[in-house]
Amino acid sequence: MAEVATYTVPAMHCATCEASIKRELVAVAGVEGVDVDLASKLVTVRGRSLDDGKLREAIDEAGYDVA
Repeated sequence: MAEVATYTVPAMHCATCEASIKRELVAVAGVEGVDVDLASKLVTVRGRSLDDGKLREAIDEAGYDVA
């Protein structure tokens, strides 16, 4: 069964931000899809056996903090 994890990323504001975050997240094991809503600053990750720590680390690696 697929899992969903949602994160608030306050500093995310443009298509470049979105692309950077998606690029890092899709490289994490188990991630099957990433949706970004710039208006609400939400990043939603779908996949299997998602590791919260690794997802947060990937967002950090992209240069953004998770609220």
